[in-house]
Amino acid sequence: MTYVIEAARPGDSAQLGPLLLRAWLQTYPNPEVGIDEDWIREHRGSSATTEGINQWREFIETANQEPDLLFCRVLRSETEIVGVLCGRRGEVVTLGPMYLLEHVQGRGLGGRMMTEFLTWAGSAPICLWATDYNDSAVRFYQRHGFKATGERELWQGRLPNLRMTREVAPGINS
Repeated sequence: MTYVIEAARPGDSAQLGPLLLRAWLQTYPNPEVGIDEDWIREHRGSSATTEGINQWREFIETANQEPDLLFCRVLRSETEIVGVLCGRRGEVVTLGPMYLLEHVQGRGLGGRMMTEFLTWAGSAPICLWATDYNDSAVRFYQRHGFKATGERELWQGRLPNLRMTREVAPGINS
């Protein structure tokens, strides 16, 4: 199977909302913290609605018009989008969302997407939120130079996240 990483197109928005919901349903269920399919659908199901899809379209259109400020790449397998990585530039660069569907994880594709993102971010410091019980994501970010700051939040009062940052010396892009 061939996978291609490319800039998102406005027409991709119809797949990105449902992809986000599917990735959440694969990644975040955790009975210990009270996160089940119903909770995920309640809090992230809107991403797969007409409104959520329209928000993706607007973000992609803006990213394509302002590529220095917004980053959005999709991982495509023929006609299906199986991953996404987005970010935005402000005082620091914010990474997120980043998701790969389970069936394509472990093939180096996330690393390829991250390399493109880090090249785009350049020497700017980067921050993100990662769910603290998503050990594979935390390890992935650590392999790419991110460190936990100790800052934590409960998203929607339940999903435990930790802040991670990546400081890069000026002039270094990786």
